[in-house]
Amino acid sequence: MAAAAASASAKTFVLYPSLGVGHLNPMVELAKHLLRRGHSAVLAVVDPPDGDPTSAAAVARLAEANPSIAFRLLPAPPSPDPAAHPIKRAHDTLRLANPVLGGFLRALPAPADALLLDMFCVDALDVAAELALPAYFFFASAASDFAIFLNMPYLYPGLPSFKDMGDTLVHSPGMRSVRAVDMPLSVQDKESDMTKTRMYQFKRIAEGRGVLVNSFDWLEPTALKALADGVCVPGRPTPRVFCIGPLVNDGKKSGDGETRHECLAWLDAQPERSVVFLCFGSIGAVSAAQLREIAYGLESSGHRFLWVVRSPPADPADVFQPRPEPDLDALLPEGFMERTRDRGMVLKMWAPQAEVLRHAATGAFVTHCGWNSALEAIMAGVPMICYPMYAEQALNKVFMVEEMKIAVPLEGYEKRMVKAEEIEAKLRLVMETGEGRKLRETLATARKMASDAIGDGGSSEVAFSEFLRDLENGGCNN
Repeated sequence: MAAAAASASAKTFVLYPSLGVGHLNPMVELAKHLLRRGHSAVLAVVDPPDGDPTSAAAVARLAEANPSIAFRLLPAPPSPDPAAHPIKRAHDTLRLANPVLGGFLRALPAPADALLLDMFCVDALDVAAELALPAYFFFASAASDFAIFLNMPYLYPGLPSFKDMGDTLVHSPGMRSVRAVDMPLSVQDKESDMTKTRMYQFKRIAEGRGVLVNSFDWLEPTALKALADGVCVPGRPTPRVFCIGPLVNDGKKSGDGETRHECLAWLDAQPERSVVFLCFGSIGAVSAAQLREIAYGLESSGHRFLWVVRSPPADPADVFQPRPEPDLDALLPEGFMERTRDRGMVLKMWAPQAEVLRHAATGAFVTHCGWNSALEAIMAGVPMICYPMYAEQALNKVFMVEEMKIAVPLEGYEKRMVKAEEIEAKLRLVMETGEGRKLRETLATARKMASDAIGDGGSSEVAFSEFLRDLENGGCNN
């Protein structure tokens, strides 16, 4: 019914992601969501001359896999400060891309109906205002993160730097308290340019017409109540939030003849729910010492595993740097591959994550807690073991473990060194114990609620229809 209502007045949306694969993939899922409802989607991707090859390859791959989505590369100047933190560089590049974005929007054959912005693209609000174009944000992470982010520019000035507060609890209005050490990595030092950039972004998000969030009502009631009650942004209205998710890769092939990945054939030969899948997102990587600890933990656990390994970053503080393909013989303990060859598979760099998670053989997921990965696991009903690494991942871990009850943490992640004994213990807990069984039961419920939310008449379908009415009514639909 919602789809029919949407197609009755088809609209053209321009989607504007931030730099990086982690921001591009959710925007592609949003574009697919719009297309399914009879709308047109144009993905305008900033292409700076110093862009990384991984992102360029992802754009090409996604464009080929989604011919109905119009991908347009916008040439933009690089950040004026190449030595700045990647978040600051990305923000500067996006700000400098405003004239290119404005020119692109003016040159469209027919005017766009709305601009859908990544949370980093706040300066594009100025372009939207200049063109009198409605601008909404697409927040690809958890609604719980969003509630905390909105309040942070008002909360943080009265606190020390999070990096100096350790396990001290930080209290955001209407939300579960969070340890300072679990607040986003990008805001740990309140005096840094990176933190100042993030505060500016968080504050400006409230200027958008509204916010589409990649979540669903059942999963995050506390955050949605805080947002609806208006307690997150003091002194001004909180933007209206529309939970339209989960929007994730469904793990299905399009039937275009693409070769099935070798790991899926390997999974076919494994017993149901017997394999632990370890993958840390599009850029996540750990040190050489941590790789060895993971290997020892996997080996001593006795469980089957599918493990995606990347080369350790040369600079642990810069996870965004391109890295060569890993030398497994040099990185993993001597004899590990031979000793585990009958029950384990190690992949270099990448795996078809959504397909792996939905495979019947997958029984647990060791994850960096990127929100897209968490949603894919929820849609597959797979319990998670948390090893947060960067961005807002530790914050996601808090809500996944303490509120949603869909995961357990690996002790030691705060210092990026989890011992083999801890890895073995958590694998055994999830795969062998009653606590693990309870996790799977919770995930089974979450999976059903997620499917219901995006089904006909579900909460996310209703929210999407409300978003379209809000757009039609000029943001006055309450």
